[in-house]
Amino acid sequence: MITTDILIIGAGPTGLFAVFEAGLLKMKCHIIDALPQPGGQLTELYPKKPIFDIPGYPSVNAGELIDNLMEQIKQFQPGFTLGETAVSYSKVDDEWFEVITNKGTVHRAKAIAIAGGLGTFEPRKPTFENVADYEEKGLEYFVKEPEHFRNKKVVIAGGGDSALDWSIFLSNVASEVTLIHRRNEFRGALDSVEKVQDLKNQGKIKLITPAEVTGIKGDGKVESITVVKDGEEAYDLETDYFIPLFGLTPKLGDISKWGLNIEKNAIVVNNALDYQTNIDGIYAIGDINTYPGKLKLILCGFHEATLMCQSVYNRLNPGKKYVLKYTTVSGVDGFDGSRKEAEKAVVKKID
Repeated sequence: MITTDILIIGAGPTGLFAVFEAGLLKMKCHIIDALPQPGGQLTELYPKKPIFDIPGYPSVNAGELIDNLMEQIKQFQPGFTLGETAVSYSKVDDEWFEVITNKGTVHRAKAIAIAGGLGTFEPRKPTFENVADYEEKGLEYFVKEPEHFRNKKVVIAGGGDSALDWSIFLSNVASEVTLIHRRNEFRGALDSVEKVQDLKNQGKIKLITPAEVTGIKGDGKVESITVVKDGEEAYDLETDYFIPLFGLTPKLGDISKWGLNIEKNAIVVNNALDYQTNIDGIYAIGDINTYPGKLKLILCGFHEATLMCQSVYNRLNPGKKYVLKYTTVSGVDGFDGSRKEAEKAVVKKID
């Protein structure tokens, strides 16, 4: 069983920043996320796309922002349950909530912060009939462990950043990488498109465009896929793995059954105070919440995370007054024993 002060559901930028704000208040956090790595849609959908409205950054790539947030919270040693979704919650007693994931992992926390962005991200799946028969039997929607594909034949389908980036990465892992896209043009970072072009010229990536995968064949596992290229007659292509990367669809998922007030697939919160939901001790921050005047911006999520942590501190420490101190004055003490502080002023006479 995993125990923590605040259980954060969602490892996007808002959830990650909440770890930092909680750490300043000496509260521990654990994060659950359905994706296999932290970062939410910033990591999964557009890691190389620039973001222009983060204070202090005229421009920062989405992936770089997540890397910086992970570095910022490292000193507070958060725990992660990745590749799992929060399914059910219950109140154990007056102090503890219990949340169980789809894989049976049990978490107990004194407060819950739902920071799931637009909700649980589910992969967009191919539409042909026998898809479910091959899921996790050679048909993969995420690259959770690249070494799993070592010296294997891999076919990737898609035309965005994820398809391009994983084709590049796996070209040095798999024995054969084939990238299939229904168009000749790709929607991705220019340097990624150029790297795929170079790897194709070197014979490290096979490129089939315009083409579509229309079926999977195999006895109990993926052995080949059916490809239709530019309207020509279909043919079978041998492979060990098929990875369709068609993007993600956001859904509120099982959290919608928790008894929370929901409007238009978003969780209603009290924005006048602390972004708490109608259930005492459960908060919602970031794009997943709604209130009058709500703006779905990362910087707004950071603000909401800060006020949420202040509220949880008061909840966990009734009667104890917390005096807000600027980090420029108080410094930052990590749970790992590290300390960051500004250099002390030098008192010296000037002759």
